[in-house]
Amino acid sequence: MPFVRIDMVEGKPETYRKTVGDTIYEALRTQMNVPENDRFIVIAEHSPEEMMISPDYLDIQRSPNCIVIQITLNTGRTVEMKKAFYHAVAYGLHERVGLRLEDVFISLVEVPKENWSFGNGEAQYA
Repeated sequence: MPFVRIDMVEGKPETYRKTVGDTIYEALRTQMNVPENDRFIVIAEHSPEEMMISPDYLDIQRSPNCIVIQITLNTGRTVEMKKAFYHAVAYGLHERVGLRLEDVFISLVEVPKENWSFGNGEAQYA
């Protein structure tokens, strides 16, 4: 059960935001073995002043269009799976919405399965 939070600068059209969400979901399905319909994505837009992203950390030249993708998911994916996922997201976004590879920032937060409740006040995975 991944939970995806996407932060981007305000002003992008609805089709852009939808394509970003779709691209990440497809990469989760193909690269991280996420089941079908396990789609929980929230997109937040911010003013340029609220996006305090280093323009050159690790010698990666980021533009003001940099998006931040944070995904909370169950532990257990291999490093190879994560690398394939990062690649699929960055290149997918580049191809589908023209986002520069340098402007895709991804953070994975791994948690134990018992840390989820999908509703009804229950811990479905515990």
